[in-house]
Amino acid sequence: MLLTILKSKIHRVKVTEANINYVGSITIDEAWMEEAGIVAGEKVSVVDVTNGARLETYTIPGKRGSRCICMNGAAAHLIHVGDTVIIMAYALMTPDEAKDFKPQIIFPES
Repeated sequence: MLLTILKSKIHRVKVTEANINYVGSITIDEAWMEEAGIVAGEKVSVVDVTNGARLETYTIPGKRGSRCICMNGAAAHLIHVGDTVIIMAYALMTPDEAKDFKPQIIFPES
């Protein structure tokens, strides 16, 4: 049996951009992705603390140090500039692996 376990989290960051005319995804400052252990193209859940919206998408690295969080495509209809979001990635693990696993959680000031 495999369990779905929180692997990475970027906790409470502000959305800085929204681009409805983009193919899709979320663009995240590459430094934050690296610090949280999230890779380009990885599936993430995005939870909007401001309005309660929840969605799944994939990541695109943004300019390092830009503090960018950009909702792209259809997601920009649900999550808006200025909203506070939590971004989470998960991993499949056996119960033995999960027992001692510690997720990478960052708390950027945005």
